[in-house]
Amino acid sequence: MVLGPKQLLKLVRTKKLVENLSERELTNPEGAGFDLRLGEVYKISGSAFLGETERKTPSVELVAKYDGEYENVNQPLKKQRDRVNKREAKLQKVLKKGIVAKKIIIKPNDFYLVKTIESFNVPTNLTVNFKPRTTTFRSGLFLRTGNVAPGYKGQVTFALKNEGPCTVTIEMGARFVHAQFEEVKGGGSLYRGQWQGGRVTARKKEKQV
Repeated sequence: MVLGPKQLLKLVRTKKLVENLSERELTNPEGAGFDLRLGEVYKISGSAFLGETERKTPSVELVAKYDGEYENVNQPLKKQRDRVNKREAKLQKVLKKGIVAKKIIIKPNDFYLVKTIESFNVPTNLTVNFKPRTTTFRSGLFLRTGNVAPGYKGQVTFALKNEGPCTVTIEMGARFVHAQFEEVKGGGSLYRGQWQGGRVTARKKEKQV
């Protein structure tokens, strides 16, 4: 059963189901879930290894980062201020690297890993699936999504490739994917994978658990 917006917003307020949602999603979400926004963009390089018990993903380079507000409006004011100060400190570091951006230009055949602004705190009785917003594939962009398992906490990462003939410009912070929440009858097994907390890649070969 897919949960509707009223129930989802209640869980956002009481359980912090999703943090850093846009004002639009907090006040007037569309459909049967939440739209998520583009927060970070990474290039991949090097090599990967997918073994039976060990895996290593390619190296990544952050090439664009959203520079807007990341604060959770549901948090107490002091926590919001503390978070602003920490965000500003991090922002100054990335500004020096020249990666804070208003938009990113994606040329044909370009492949990126993209990370959401929003982060999840998924309880044991829910799972999250994703659908690309139709404007992405109407523009030639194909989004590869996964699943958020019960117990996962953090931002989510997808793969984005321009498989069309046109150059596409996307503003950082633009809505690009829709999240739908489904009930797991009987409860699910807690996520124990290596991507807990919103990791984008593994720096070395890691044993699968």
